[in-house]
Amino acid sequence: MSHIRGRFKKPADKLVAQYTASLPFDKRLYRQDIAGSIAHAKMLAKQGIISAEEAGSITGGLEAIRTEIEQGKFEFKVELEDIHMAVESRLIEQIGEVGRKLHTARSRNDQVALDMRLFTKEAIADTIDKIKEFQLALLDVAEANVDVVMPGYTHLQVAQPVLLAHHLLAYFEMLQRDIDRFNDCLKRVDVLPLGSGALAGVAYNIDREFLAKELGFSRVSRNSLDAVADRDFILEYEATASICMMHLSRLTEEIVLWSSAEYDFIELDDAYATGSSIMPQKKNPDVAELARGKTGRVYGHLMALLTTMKGLPLAYNSDMQEDKEGFFDTEDTLLRTLVVVTGMVRTLKVKAENAVKAVERGYILATDLADYLVKKGESFRTAHEIVGKLVNYAAEKGKSFAELGTVEYKEFSTLFGEDVRKINIKSSLAARDVAGGTAPRRVKQALARARKMVGQG
Repeated sequence: MSHIRGRFKKPADKLVAQYTASLPFDKRLYRQDIAGSIAHAKMLAKQGIISAEEAGSITGGLEAIRTEIEQGKFEFKVELEDIHMAVESRLIEQIGEVGRKLHTARSRNDQVALDMRLFTKEAIADTIDKIKEFQLALLDVAEANVDVVMPGYTHLQVAQPVLLAHHLLAYFEMLQRDIDRFNDCLKRVDVLPLGSGALAGVAYNIDREFLAKELGFSRVSRNSLDAVADRDFILEYEATASICMMHLSRLTEEIVLWSSAEYDFIELDDAYATGSSIMPQKKNPDVAELARGKTGRVYGHLMALLTTMKGLPLAYNSDMQEDKEGFFDTEDTLLRTLVVVTGMVRTLKVKAENAVKAVERGYILATDLADYLVKKGESFRTAHEIVGKLVNYAAEKGKSFAELGTVEYKEFSTLFGEDVRKINIKSSLAARDVAGGTAPRRVKQALARARKMVGQG
């Protein structure tokens, strides 16, 4: 690194060089770094800061380096510290002294901020695509099982009957909010920091609007100190990724429950389950469990960066080098989880008959009986109390509601009549015919609307 060590009389200690190097992980930014450098060279030529010939030589050299990297022919030397110096050093080797002009009117501080913003924009686009694929999987399973009834739960206790499709659509809505959050994050990522220099701007007649257009940014940063010191956009991605992983974790937790012998609502495809080393009968939901577990990993990266950033004075500090590994792992973990869970959901088998049997347990129509009394003129609180006593009575007798006689019903309220026997699972579902409810008509409407939201239908 002698070309940037003019201030120093001796090289860094070997261990220090290894400790401070970010190249082992920031080499992942090579495409963004080269794209930013090409745009910068074009701008320098446009502004007459370097000649068009020099810019052409620099651009050609950078494109050749990109090809070298993609073909696996580029040697990443840790002593060059980071991807910026690795590319610049190779450029100087290729085209000579003119390569030293590339860094005119910029700093590694605004250069890395640019690279990370370009990378984050791509990460957001990839993430949204994967979320939409998962949404489509949920819709396909929901539509294939549109008439399947299952127990709805609160406190993990049987509550009211719902359609499985309605349950899956709840996750569709969560994922749609995740998409909205990522799109909202993109608005703040979409800001060009290049031209901010190390912290105070640059002393050259540059054209930042030209750079923004070349690199696909909608606007330029308004404050040079903020531009190089800001990592809010990474925190936002990681926070949104954490929420998305939380949603995936909730679903995979339910998949773990539903695939158990106690529930037996679904069976996982063999490709998304594993066996036991000693128990031949086992079919373990390892994929679901790992997705649930990796959620904590993503949370950790968010907390780590929040902790890193909380005590940093303006502007750039080397602490901020710690933004990358956690961010890269967050994106990788989220995308891989989305892909794997999408496949798992697409291939699972729904055991409709077992879900229906579960609906018949737990006096699931109790609320419908209370509503029946209310419609006959009883106050809801009193109706609630009456049905609570009716449940106790039925449980003591070991009877279901269907097994109770009309005379028994009347012992708890004279408002009960023969028409109480019309209350069943089908009538319970149909009664929830409100916007957002589980009535079959409403769920079919919601499925059609969801298809349109993902660009189908």
